Amino acid sequence: MKYTINRRQALRATALVGAASLFGLPKLEAAAEKGKTPPLTPAEIKAIEAAMGKKGTYKEAEFTHTTPLPRNDLKVKVKGESVPIAFGFGGWMSIKKTIDGKTAMLMSDTVLLQEEVNPLISAAQANGLEIGAIHNHFFYEEPRIFYMHLHGMGTPEELARKFAATIRQSKISPANQPTTPGPNPTAQSGNTSPGTSAAPTGKENFDLPALDAIVKYTGTVNGPTYKYTIGRDDLTVMAMGTEMTASIGLNSWASFAGKKEKAYIAGDIAMLEPEVNPVIAALRKNSLEVVALHHHMLGDDPRMIFLHYFGQGPAATLAKGFRAALDELGKHGKEIQHKKH
Repeated sequence: MKYTINRRQALRATALVGAASLFGLPKLEAAAEKGKTPPLTPAEIKAIEAAMGKKGTYKEAEFTHTTPLPRNDLKVKVKGESVPIAFGFGGWMSIKKTIDGKTAMLMSDTVLLQEEVNPLISAAQANGLEIGAIHNHFFYEEPRIFYMHLHGMGTPEELARKFAATIRQSKISPANQPTTPGPNPTAQSGNTSPGTSAAPTGKENFDLPALDAIVKYTGTVNGPTYKYTIGRDDLTVMAMGTEMTASIGLNSWASFAGKKEKAYIAGDIAMLEPEVNPVIAALRKNSLEVVALHHHMLGDDPRMIFLHYFGQGPAATLAKGFRAALDELGKHGKEIQHKKH
């Protein structure tokens, strides 16, 4: 299926084509086809993983390779209670080719302590990567955590080498990470029997069929957590000549930690501008806290806004709040209309 470009995209394409060589951006192709990104080759995937020193995941449906970057060195508390790293403290780096196949784009979300932010900015710029956003995802967390999005253009191998060099001296480098997280919060809470090594997973902690029925998607068990990751298949979003899809950062997600009757939820909603306030209203109506509102990418078209939220309560109740937010997506148009006061 071919996608069409609107007047805004056409004007922007005209401006960017002239500036493409100056900024190293690929030329926009008006006739590019949705979902027609060229795949990464086995040799390119091997080169990425060699540069990173870690195996990643290649999602063939999106032609995107992702390296997970969890902060297993951290012990995080939210509102004074320990939470698993998988709850929302795992970064990532993804590489995907541009639609025309002439180059590739790197997108990353890195999990950082306050004192780690500016050293990583300097390292990224020294290695030819750019900073797209810096912000919080949580309230109440200890220690204070920030998230920095990096991006760059080049061949897949070049990008992986640049990123590996950028993080080499930081804790987020796979070489500087413990292989597993610290003590599991459920074990610390006394929910495992003495002498038992295996902690309960998200499968035991929650009624997964009940949650799936509410959210209308199937999630993924990740240690003691259960997570939904949902793309915006209703949109074609382009950035730097690349189609943005769920595996390279264009997604809404919800992560559940705790237990069925006493759960935590944290997550993110990917929105067009007109969807922002309806989503906020849906979350607040369901007693979920809005903790951040910001962009993640530069140069995306249409412009995407991301909202982070947090809540506590029975897992099923929290899932209904997440579903209510999802229900606002795709129903408010693409052009923002401000209310008259």
